[in-house]
Amino acid sequence: MAEDFKRDKQNELIRKFEAYLKDQESHYFDSESLEEIINHYVNKGRVNDALKAAEISVGQYPFATELLLLKAQLLSDLNRHEEALAAMETLSMMQPNDPEVLCLRGNIHLDLECFDEAIEDFKLALPLTSEPDELNYNIGLAYQSKSQFSEAIQYYKAAIEVNLHHDSALYELAFCLEALGELEGSLSYYQKFIDEDPYSEYAWYNLGIVLSKLERFKEAIEAYEYAIAIDETFSSAHFNMANALMSLEKYTQAIDAYKSTLKIEGASAETYYCIAEAYEKLVQYELAIRYFRKAVKIEPFYSEAWFGIGHCLYHQDKWHEAIHFFNKALKFNVENADYWLALACSEFKVGNIVSSQDAFEEASQLDPKKTDVWLQWSYLHYEQGDYSKAIDLVLHGIDEIPEDSNLYYRITAYLVAAGKYKQAFTFLENGLVLNFENHTVLFEFFPKLATQKALFRIIDQYRNKES
Repeated sequence: MAEDFKRDKQNELIRKFEAYLKDQESHYFDSESLEEIINHYVNKGRVNDALKAAEISVGQYPFATELLLLKAQLLSDLNRHEEALAAMETLSMMQPNDPEVLCLRGNIHLDLECFDEAIEDFKLALPLTSEPDELNYNIGLAYQSKSQFSEAIQYYKAAIEVNLHHDSALYELAFCLEALGELEGSLSYYQKFIDEDPYSEYAWYNLGIVLSKLERFKEAIEAYEYAIAIDETFSSAHFNMANALMSLEKYTQAIDAYKSTLKIEGASAETYYCIAEAYEKLVQYELAIRYFRKAVKIEPFYSEAWFGIGHCLYHQDKWHEAIHFFNKALKFNVENADYWLALACSEFKVGNIVSSQDAFEEASQLDPKKTDVWLQWSYLHYEQGDYSKAIDLVLHGIDEIPEDSNLYYRITAYLVAAGKYKQAFTFLENGLVLNFENHTVLFEFFPKLATQKALFRIIDQYRNKES
């Protein structure tokens, strides 16, 4: 009953304010009512309307600090940072030691990449604030943005000492330690929290995160299991354990862990996507497609999930359908070389050679260091009997990636097919120098046993010469 009355009262207040905006109808609003109007629009996601209300409010009450703060915050939210900073000037004069004012000014400086000014603001606010964990985190973020990782680590640790649950500080701390090559040595730091409180799920979880970053996945899984044993509803522990299981190629167990995350958190595009990836790894394409579809139903712009559907269809030889979904992925991320490469291969499969060529060209422009672009694009010409064009494309690839043995073995195959044996042997020797074991890829191009034997004799001579 009280809630209904409160809601009706607010609705009437908003009606009066909107009538005032429309007809300039005369009405008096006190500063508290104006603050309520602004917050109403913010909660509805109508940030521009909230800013309009804030500007009217500040016009009527130019020295009301709460209204000035709201206006500056809204300008900042709309990425109008210079205007936000200008709005802060009056506040800074009125309340020079107000931690809220200092924090907001620091955040605006952070957005403007004025990191020294941001650090100064945050440090002034630090002894005055009731949230030292957040301020220490922000100072760490500013130092990290300047690539001063040691200083950033100091403040991230200070944030964590106050609040072990500060996920962002823990994540950035691990990043900085990794950047300085100190992640392995920091394990004792994370172990300290467990020694202090062995029943802290967060302490075990954070240890698991660091072990995962160190690719010590079995140990990481054990740490996550301890966290889950203490709190079965710890969804992040389930999710990250699933990621570690994926890294160990334990896909069925990973799916179970991801599904546990869903039971706790509810539907999530990211979790659906991860489940789909696991099913794809298990070559259960129909189930993978089902979960990719669940992901895009929640997030229609999720380009990776659209691509995932196309990828599964491609592996089921459903190339026409795959093309549709690769184009869908490109609609939301046109600068992804993988998407263009997949589209190129699909267009080739259905005989759309011109469209395939265009897509290969896009992929090569976006990521010339991607070996598969040159291998697949050249193969299109090889299949059509245009050995000269196929050879030229691989040579281009070698210019871009001279250390990749796959390209040398591929050009060897093309040169042999073109009858250019002397040149072929030169490239073959380069390939053998770079990666001897990889020479077996050549045999895919020469199914005839006689040709394979001839190649093997040459390779064997090289091996004997080197030994």
